[in-house]
Amino acid sequence: MAKIKFVQYGCGKMAKYTIRYCIEKGMECVGAFDIDESKFGTDAGEFAGVGSLGVAIETVNQDMVARLRALAPDIAIVTTMSLLADCEEPLMACASAGVNAITTCEEAFYPQNSNPNLFKRIDETAKRTGCTITGAGYQDVFWGNLITTLAGVTHKITKIKGSSSYNVEDYGIALARAHGAGLTLDEFDKQVASADRISAAERQQIIESGKYAPSYMWNVNGWLASRLGLTVVSQTQKCVPMTHKGDLNSSTLNMKIPSGMATGMSAVVTTQTAEGIEIEAECIGKVYGPEDFDKNEWTIFGEPNTTVTISRPNTVELTCATIVNRIPDVIAAQSGYVTTDNFGICRYNEKQKI
Repeated sequence: MAKIKFVQYGCGKMAKYTIRYCIEKGMECVGAFDIDESKFGTDAGEFAGVGSLGVAIETVNQDMVARLRALAPDIAIVTTMSLLADCEEPLMACASAGVNAITTCEEAFYPQNSNPNLFKRIDETAKRTGCTITGAGYQDVFWGNLITTLAGVTHKITKIKGSSSYNVEDYGIALARAHGAGLTLDEFDKQVASADRISAAERQQIIESGKYAPSYMWNVNGWLASRLGLTVVSQTQKCVPMTHKGDLNSSTLNMKIPSGMATGMSAVVTTQTAEGIEIEAECIGKVYGPEDFDKNEWTIFGEPNTTVTISRPNTVELTCATIVNRIPDVIAAQSGYVTTDNFGICRYNEKQKI
């Protein structure tokens, strides 16, 4: 058995956990990359709080395909942005270099239904070089496998309804901005909500162009339908701003959000299937007030009805632990862009080796 060698692509808030978790699982860090010049030269282990690893954080402004080939890791962990288009550069670099990659990018969880053309390009490249690309994280279990497991003990399903909330402060500035945090209500309507006031045909045109900005549940609903063997006939999305009764300080946005401005958003995605099962999933991402906390609640309606509620999950840690626990599955998977609905359940591993 050999140690799994990994590179960390993106050294922000999430990377502090993924690097530490990998090291504690017995893996070896052979490279780390970021765009922040202030981090260049910093030891990746010192950055993650695990002591010196002898691996300095490097710039991504180089020939990343050649650099990845030279490092020859077993896997790259990509923790950068939330949309697939924003992760095209690192994921295509990994695919071109023949390096397996797993990313926390939320759209990457099931991008076939939101950016199919880029998905296809990455898939074809990864198949050609013989590596696997996938997206995972909190949604892999808490919005995916947990729900399909409950479906497996249900006789008849008529509807699946879910809601999950999380603090955008925990994930970095890209995610906070994607949720409209810090916008006026008018700005939110123009920049976020207006994208939903279109016909199905218009939405499909935007999807085909690669410029669609899905909420996280858009991809989750597609994943659930695929895993459950359901045929999607229509899917809609509605985003509304969240506000707070008082001012809120956002360290991520480096601003005070005045009362009445958007602290984030609620996005509800409704999916109709040919089998008559409706999937309605809501994600609430916002800057939290003192009274707010993470919550995940799903109900399967049918025979029988079943509800599962998880209060105060440590969403960041669970996301990063899922990424690390999925690594053996990615290494063992077939080549191409393989979403985790094609994997088994996420398993706990005391040590990660190949």
